[in-house]
Amino acid sequence: MSKTTDAFLQSDYPALLFHGAAKTVTGSMHLLKTPDGVISLDCGLFQGRRYEGVEINRKFPLDPKHIDSVLLSHAHIDHCGKVPYLVKRGFKGKVYATAATVDLAEIMLADSGHIQEEDAIYWNTKRARTKEEEIQALYTIEDAKKAMRHFQKINYDQTFAFGDGARATYLEAGHILGSACILIELTKPEPMTILFTGDMGRFEMPILRDPIEPLPKVDYLITESTYADRRHHNPTDMKEELARIINETRAVGGKVIIPSFSVGRTQNVLYYIELALREGLIDPLPVFVDSPLSTNATEIFKKHPECYDKQTHELWKDHGGLFGNSKVRFITSVEESKALNYMDEPCVILAASGMCESGRILHHLKNNVTEEKNTVCIVGFMAQHTLGRRLVERRQEIKIYGRLYPMMARLELLNGFSAHADSSDFERLYAPIAKDLKAAFVVHGEGPQPIAMKNTLHRLGCANVIIPDAGDMVRLDQLP
Repeated sequence: MSKTTDAFLQSDYPALLFHGAAKTVTGSMHLLKTPDGVISLDCGLFQGRRYEGVEINRKFPLDPKHIDSVLLSHAHIDHCGKVPYLVKRGFKGKVYATAATVDLAEIMLADSGHIQEEDAIYWNTKRARTKEEEIQALYTIEDAKKAMRHFQKINYDQTFAFGDGARATYLEAGHILGSACILIELTKPEPMTILFTGDMGRFEMPILRDPIEPLPKVDYLITESTYADRRHHNPTDMKEELARIINETRAVGGKVIIPSFSVGRTQNVLYYIELALREGLIDPLPVFVDSPLSTNATEIFKKHPECYDKQTHELWKDHGGLFGNSKVRFITSVEESKALNYMDEPCVILAASGMCESGRILHHLKNNVTEEKNTVCIVGFMAQHTLGRRLVERRQEIKIYGRLYPMMARLELLNGFSAHADSSDFERLYAPIAKDLKAAFVVHGEGPQPIAMKNTLHRLGCANVIIPDAGDMVRLDQLP
């Protein structure tokens, strides 16, 4: 155990230990030490270069047996994806999350376990040259099922105790179905409040309610900063932009290939396609969702209308289907997925993974990027060192399964689909609370993003803004 970890565990005053998503946008995990125990805020998988991911994901900032509970902000795999490994390594406590997050996590973690198993088999049979180079799955589908026994559903705005003198409340974050920012209230050794944003959403986005407004005034803020350095396109323009891309690609006989996260982004795209069809902006055409996980996630979206905003709730009550009804075909079998390669007619294909690092999207890219008539439509953030980022950078060649393919297809970026708050959203959210903060910690951002958030908070009146590195430990009574 390192000196930092030892000091963290022995602290008799609340302290923070930053581990994942510090100066990066993946693998969210921050530990809070209270006089009563250790809480993990999120427990996410690092997603990026394979060799980095294997090493990073097998590490925890301390022995999981020392962690008493986990508070999850939402079900994206970079925020919840390491929970099964935490349990596998000896965690015995509870994992708290909203009801929709628990339902989504159940399918997300099982899918992640399947990917871990398949990746290990592929590596060991195709790439490993010696026994020493072989790898084991981080966790399996069965490990994911066991981990779900630790989950406990919490309603929005319901205050619950997770230790002696420690309680929390989940507040609407508006990022994905079930997402929440977490208000933590401690009474020992003295009263204090902490707000952990998880990933904050945007205002006036489709389907979901807006982030809670105003945010509660707190002593300490732990905020994401993914898009703190830029403004998104207006989300209300995305329906028209998507219709334009579909119509232009269809006119030349091509396919629209959309790499899309299974949770949130897929449903938003389907929702806009549904509206475009109803409004006559596009004529009916085949739309395929080629992902078992996306299919299951869409079913969970249908189960949780309590998360819908007013407009979507009314549409749901009046029309029932929000995600394409009979116009969209959900593909689950491998055979049906492969059959899409031989379709000559124009169509739209949504497939996971969102950053193009695994899954069926790789096959659709491999089979379609070499033809000019096709369009690859990027609708989400692409982290560094991912295939998705190389697409966004408009590389002339892209490597898929070890082979280079010339990038001949048209590339379209629809930044307005992002579910992350941008600079204007942060200004709106933090203006009422910044001046009352004792300190703010900026996480979940890379490059200029955390610096932009720091500047924003300074401008709004928060004097003490810290951008921690992974491994930094801060006692809250020893802040400057």
